[in-house]
Amino acid sequence: MEEPRETFSTSEGHGGEIVVETHVVESTESASHVHLACSRQHCAFPLDGDALCVWSTQDPSHQPLILRGHHRPVTAVAFGNAHPLLLCSASRDRVMMWNLGECREKMLDGQPPRGTVLHTLLGEVLCLRLSPDDRVAAVCAGERILMLDTELKQVCGLSGFSGFETSVWLWDGCSHLGPGASCRQREARVPRPGVLPFPLAQGVQFSQSRRALVELGRHRGPVTAAEFCPWQTHVIISASADRSFKVWDRRKGSLIHSSSVLTASSLLSLVLDPGSQQLVAGSADGQLWVFSLAEGHHYRCVTRVDLRKQRDTFSTRKLSSCPEDSRLPPTKEEVEETLPVLSLAPCECELNASCLWIGSSAGLFIFNLANFELEAVLHFKEFGSLSIQVAGSCAMMSRPCGRKAFCLLSALFGKKIALLEVDLAALLRSQPRPGMGARLSVLPSSGVLPTSPLYFGPIEETSAKLAPQKRSAARAIVKDQPLVFHSKVASSGYTAAPRVTMFSPKTNVQNDGKRPSKCKNSYRCKDYPLESPLPSKLSRQLAVSHDQAAVHCVQYSAGDGQRLACGLANHLSLVFSADLTGTPAVFSGHSGAVSTVCWSHDGRWLLSASQDGTLRVWSARRQELALCLGKDMFPRPVRSAQFYYLDAFILLSSGPEFQLLKCHISTGKDDVRRYKQKSRCTPVLKLPTTEAVEVTSLSAVNEFYSYLVLAAGRNRTLEVFDLNAGRSAALLAGVHSRPIHQICQNKGSSFATQHPQAYHLFATTATGDGVKLWDMRTLRCERRFEGHPNRCHPCGIAWSPCGRYVACGAEDRHAYLYETSSSTFSRRLAGHSDTVMAVAFSPSAVQLATATLDGKLQLFQVEGC
Repeated sequence: MEEPRETFSTSEGHGGEIVVETHVVESTESASHVHLACSRQHCAFPLDGDALCVWSTQDPSHQPLILRGHHRPVTAVAFGNAHPLLLCSASRDRVMMWNLGECREKMLDGQPPRGTVLHTLLGEVLCLRLSPDDRVAAVCAGERILMLDTELKQVCGLSGFSGFETSVWLWDGCSHLGPGASCRQREARVPRPGVLPFPLAQGVQFSQSRRALVELGRHRGPVTAAEFCPWQTHVIISASADRSFKVWDRRKGSLIHSSSVLTASSLLSLVLDPGSQQLVAGSADGQLWVFSLAEGHHYRCVTRVDLRKQRDTFSTRKLSSCPEDSRLPPTKEEVEETLPVLSLAPCECELNASCLWIGSSAGLFIFNLANFELEAVLHFKEFGSLSIQVAGSCAMMSRPCGRKAFCLLSALFGKKIALLEVDLAALLRSQPRPGMGARLSVLPSSGVLPTSPLYFGPIEETSAKLAPQKRSAARAIVKDQPLVFHSKVASSGYTAAPRVTMFSPKTNVQNDGKRPSKCKNSYRCKDYPLESPLPSKLSRQLAVSHDQAAVHCVQYSAGDGQRLACGLANHLSLVFSADLTGTPAVFSGHSGAVSTVCWSHDGRWLLSASQDGTLRVWSARRQELALCLGKDMFPRPVRSAQFYYLDAFILLSSGPEFQLLKCHISTGKDDVRRYKQKSRCTPVLKLPTTEAVEVTSLSAVNEFYSYLVLAAGRNRTLEVFDLNAGRSAALLAGVHSRPIHQICQNKGSSFATQHPQAYHLFATTATGDGVKLWDMRTLRCERRFEGHPNRCHPCGIAWSPCGRYVACGAEDRHAYLYETSSSTFSRRLAGHSDTVMAVAFSPSAVQLATATLDGKLQLFQVEGC
């Protein structure tokens, strides 16, 4: 055989310190559609068709290792996972195993490296994978998934025969491959070298036993990828050009799960993440599918991601961070470019999340498995000196330290193969990071400034306390004066001694020494159980109105959680007991649907906002109106309203601005001017959004002192205001694909104790775009929840008092509970008769209230309660 033309070169670093092209070789045959292999120490690829080239990723100056033994073009390569390091290669004529340590020793001794033939004539092999212990190889030959025993036994080197016949032991199976793999042995006659079914090559060894071969099953198209499950080594997952994946049990030789057709194009790549126990599949049309493999999740789909759309969103964010004079609009070619997912690999980087490398024809991407967004993009075209601009195949591997990564590329058009070294830290630093440098904190780190609008609170509070004392003193002087001219006036009885005999306390009641509880149920006065199971049992369902008016919002009383307020579409606000028993208190007065209800921190007042443009504050005990603010004060309807700064202010949004009002609320009335309310309201601050768009949602903490206010805009922005400074502190663009309809902060509860850093978390939701979990300190989306259908209605969300769960409504007549450490839902609560519009956790008990579009309330509690 003619010696291959090996043209190796080491090039200079391209693109500064981000990418370095360490090796480049041009082969005589293209390897554009071959599965390449990359490990932490080596990378391997076909050279000149039937040879293998192994490069060292630790030392670029190390001499390459050339392995020869195939007579047909190599179509798949895979590294082992154990020690010593093994390399498996496949072609149409044979599957071979190479011990790289022994091969390198033979090369240094001047001898040709030798490999071992495991099996022959299996057809075109598109993918190879070795089990975690390297005992089994998964061979994807055509539509078949084959399990091949790779344990090396005593071998004899055969470089030719001397004219005699010999015996070859054939094994039909092995115990660790699965059932039906019996250890039958039969003798076969091997003919002389001239009549072998395949030609012998120098450096080829044949073991005395051919490896046991077991067929797991078949797909309806060529099998393109396969992966062993790291946490269940007996499970193997395969993907095919038939656009589906299958889960197999190789020990039992059975099919566990078969997916439906996922997309219009072939599936090309698979990867499994042990941390989140998720499977990610990539297709030729640039789609990523994420499935949960956790126990009890039944291979449910977590999300689907369009790589091209994610790339465009990332590019837009990067473009907005550049100066206006340096911005260039994307060309038509870039917009219409397809991004096939050629390969997937784990990415160990400095980000505090599970990430993946995505290899595509146009570049490399770092994908975050927690928020399903791109963290970094590396386009080959941006580095014009790279030898390969469009890739046909690629393989990636990150170093354990998370600082370096290696990418092996083969050209789509041409015969070049290159090895790239990527500086992960430099790559991540070069990417746009929204909110960097803000350093915001929900917990105040300093006192209120004298120039702050919040400084007005204590001054007004003092004057408000002194004014009633002066008026009471003046009234006392008036009462001492005679009201008639007579010297004696008949007593009206108000000054007589009270009749205490009629209302004498009971003294014969036996007391067991326990302090009486004000709560109806004693368990509600205990601390909130942080490790309690989730509420999953539907304990009560109640129709709140006869006309099936939709319930738009629900909220438990903040102090004790003993009352539940809800706002209806029929202009009413109702207050129920926490267990939904008894007759509700009715608050009527609005002429439009009630969109917001909010309790004061002390539980004395109930605030409601309506589509009629008014805001009302009610006395929760007397069920009467205490304050009404109408259209004369707000130019546009109030979208969001709440108590703020421990009930010192009322915070609301109207049009493109939000307002801070200082209110003195009182239910007392003058005997002469009964029509005039004693409650008064003073505007303290009006702040418009930076881009002057309508505020769709507003949120601030009222449970403790905090200076930050979150506002969502109609243009899909999220803005953070610092009221201590009286200005905008940060602005995030393109937070969701649609405008945010609710912002929900982790406010905790007086019955539960959380870590102080947990209060920096908040969630946002938008119709059709799921729920996003954010960290106020970094203003980064840390996680994303998309397992619930929400395409039309503004379904609400809520935090649990322990801060571990987020509940949300959905349009499939279910409520979903997500754990903040997982991207898929933990519980799916059934029992609803329509779309779940609002959810609320009780601050004092493990229970969840839900409200539906047909006007019903549901109460969920823990099983056994």
